[in-house]
Amino acid sequence: MEHMQKKTQSLLIHGGTIVLPDEAVTGAVAIRDGVIEGVLTSAESVQHWMDNHPDAQYMEAGGRYVLPGLIDIHCDALEKEVQPRPNTLFPLDMSLLEFERKLPLHGITTMYHSLSLGVGLSLRGDHYLTGMIDQISRYRSKRSMVRNRIHLRYEVSHLDGLARVEQYLNDNQIDYLSFMDHSPGQGQYREEGSFERYVMKNQGVTAAEVGHIVSTLAENRAKVDWDKLEHLGRLAGEQGIAVASHDDDSSQMIEDRSRLGVSICEFPINMETAKVAADRGIQVCVGAPNVVRGVSHDHNLRASDAIAAGVAHILCSDYHPSSLLTAIFKLVDDGVAALPEAVRMATLHPAQALGIDDHLGSIVPGRAADLIIVDRFEGHPLTVQTLVGGTTVFTCSER
Repeated sequence: MEHMQKKTQSLLIHGGTIVLPDEAVTGAVAIRDGVIEGVLTSAESVQHWMDNHPDAQYMEAGGRYVLPGLIDIHCDALEKEVQPRPNTLFPLDMSLLEFERKLPLHGITTMYHSLSLGVGLSLRGDHYLTGMIDQISRYRSKRSMVRNRIHLRYEVSHLDGLARVEQYLNDNQIDYLSFMDHSPGQGQYREEGSFERYVMKNQGVTAAEVGHIVSTLAENRAKVDWDKLEHLGRLAGEQGIAVASHDDDSSQMIEDRSRLGVSICEFPINMETAKVAADRGIQVCVGAPNVVRGVSHDHNLRASDAIAAGVAHILCSDYHPSSLLTAIFKLVDDGVAALPEAVRMATLHPAQALGIDDHLGSIVPGRAADLIIVDRFEGHPLTVQTLVGGTTVFTCSER
């Protein structure tokens, strides 16, 4: 549980375009003790509230947008904070603190740090995973700027890691679980040689070394015990932890992953797979960088096409936190989605998918006052104020 400074005073954010779940209205957001008390849309209701809260603080939105704080369910950018270049490692505690400081700037108030337990890919091994989970757990019990959560990404071919995943579930140390299969020949690495090229480019390993990684992956994947993975999925479900699949490339893969208790499909490779997942009631998550750039970096499904087709429900930053807010407004500017719909993809929908929508993800009475005030400069959205639980954690003062 995050340690947040408790707010005991009243606050009124006035004069903004407030983005509610289904509409945008002009008015004010009333906050009491870090919780949204109401949305006031008339001068009379604002005056009445102020009369009843004479000691309230007053924050002028100045006609800017007031959005729920963004909820990012998949972001592995923390890995780059630890290792910005191959073989260049920085301390975990420094990396977490410095990475967290960037998040309110991008409007992100809840971050599911995506920590991978796998082999051959970046920092995705036991040492980094265990160290960072311990670091986040310790840190958020003492102080936090944002709500730091843990998304455990388990590479199914990492056979020795299965017991560790089960232990983390039993110890209630993770908040979201996904099953990954980055083995060559399917998913993200369907094209022959694509896995090898990726690892060599990003990790600075030799052809011989990557050959050993590939052979080990193939051997281990043949030994995967899918019944044990089903057990992990059931265990997560019993604890209210959402389970996701990753890089699904066919209807058969959706069928197979459904048996693992999957309720979220991250980054489907093609439109057909996204449609199959959506038809089964699985929430489809696509990447904000894909929306911003207009193309998948792996030449797979265009996220905007999936959103326009109604088969994508959640936006995440994937590897680039600043893209999340930008993607929301690009969807609106390009006519792909109306503002409330686009905002829901990075607020209410991820909250619903992860079972936290009873207190996060929307501007309605009773929800935590995780809010961002957003301006636009030459069309680009800029966060000028970020509140978490009613506490201002970021302010941008213009010259």
